[in-house]
Amino acid sequence: MSQALTSATYEVANIAEAIELYFDKGWTDGLPVVPPTADAVRAGLDASGMEPGHVLGTEPVRNRVITAEKVAVNAVMAGCLAAHVPVVMTAVEAMLEEEFLLHGTTASTGGSAVLVILNGPIVAELAMDPTFNVLGNGDRSAAVIGRSVRLVLMNLLDVRPGRIDRSTLGHPGKFSFAMAEDEVTDDPRWLPLARQRGVAEGESAVTVFSAMSPRQLMNEWTRDPSDLAATFAAEIRANMLNYSIWGGNYVVVVPRQLRGVFLDGGWGKAEIAEAMFERARVHRRQWRDVGKSAVVSERNEDTEYRALRRVEDLLVIGAGAPAGGFGAVIAPWLGYRSRAVTRVLRPA
Repeated sequence: MSQALTSATYEVANIAEAIELYFDKGWTDGLPVVPPTADAVRAGLDASGMEPGHVLGTEPVRNRVITAEKVAVNAVMAGCLAAHVPVVMTAVEAMLEEEFLLHGTTASTGGSAVLVILNGPIVAELAMDPTFNVLGNGDRSAAVIGRSVRLVLMNLLDVRPGRIDRSTLGHPGKFSFAMAEDEVTDDPRWLPLARQRGVAEGESAVTVFSAMSPRQLMNEWTRDPSDLAATFAAEIRANMLNYSIWGGNYVVVVPRQLRGVFLDGGWGKAEIAEAMFERARVHRRQWRDVGKSAVVSERNEDTEYRALRRVEDLLVIGAGAPAGGFGAVIAPWLGYRSRAVTRVLRPA
């Protein structure tokens, strides 16, 4: 690395003083951070193959330029090792793509968070666990990568509660929201998400998605894939009635036990997506059943709304522990307004 770091430096007496300094400056998410020493920041930049001044992108609404150095600083603060930093860089680049609509997703009253999904060899390299307690605690890499995204938003784009972040209600994913896909099968009916989205076999990739909190479901009584698809579709329809009727990307998380039901019944990801496309739809008149009669009239009551505009809008992810008839639906922030973005993880 030839360029010098340009971030301000602070002299402190000890680690406790450093942690309190960051609280005093408002640079944390409410939890203690790791002091970002120059050596740690440089190590992250070296792992990413980026100079400090490398521009990852520009947030267009306020014309905020995001540089590699500033992202690396926040990644170290979140607890990242050097090996995690390239993933964070890629996630930030993906969020800055126009179709992600970063300002809308972070400034809305809707309370969404950025879900980061990893695919490819990087999952094993970072010792990520896409099985037990996925989307929960315990996976160091998932925790620090997801937390890095939140600190970048806070400290580089002022996405703080009451400032840019106008969320009426948040959810725990706004601390950290990251996961890896469980790529245990080579069944061509169950290609990893990144492969489905055009990434070549053997490459690692990062997908970002503006997401609401997971909606957990359970069906351990059936061996019929059509029945199981009906359970997932019902959860999506419930979201359409109770939260947002607008269609866009939806995430469906399928752990191994339910994955086995689908595959044993001859269903892969394509069949699941087709079933959701056909079944995950509601009519405006159904809003009367959930207390929203004020926006239903004879003129619009027969209007049909689909959760998915296209079959490929559904993001099916294999993840979760080996046993248990559970799954999850993760709804989009505001339908089609924000689109999931996938980027290849570049070698350093």
